[in-house]
Amino acid sequence: MNMLKIFFASAAILMAVGGVTAQEMKKTEIPQNISAFPTGDENSGYAQYFSGKSWLAPLTTMKALNVPMSNVTFEPGCRNNWHSHTGGQILIAVGGVGYYQEKGKPARRLEPGDVVEIAPDVVHWHGAAPDSWFSHLAIECNPQMNKNTWLGPVSDAEYAEAVK
Repeated sequence: MNMLKIFFASAAILMAVGGVTAQEMKKTEIPQNISAFPTGDENSGYAQYFSGKSWLAPLTTMKALNVPMSNVTFEPGCRNNWHSHTGGQILIAVGGVGYYQEKGKPARRLEPGDVVEIAPDVVHWHGAAPDSWFSHLAIECNPQMNKNTWLGPVSDAEYAEAVK
């Protein structure tokens, strides 16, 4: 499994080369070069589960491969609600600065190349830093049985505590 982590982290770092500067990321429009992946369309189908705006770009389409993967981009301060996945999830940070937090644990700062392995049924959230756009690849694990359970929003107080 360590080789898999090293592979994904190395690939993400290589793809992030030529990314955006901090000054570019503070603009109000989506940075065109936040990562090497497409930004996609506004994530309106899941907007009810996000505080702020996000964009979604599916990256895989061949169902026979059984590895759904998308690039998710968050505007500064945007985060998703607390949630869990029955089959788990892998996140690979590819642009900007973000955060990941499991319920009851300290938040983890994410930068390009960071890999997060989320075990099945772990309640968590992820999103952008207050002053940075953020993109990550989201890989659905065990898609044949993976279901999301969306919970309540991450409160402003929880978010402020997590990112301080």
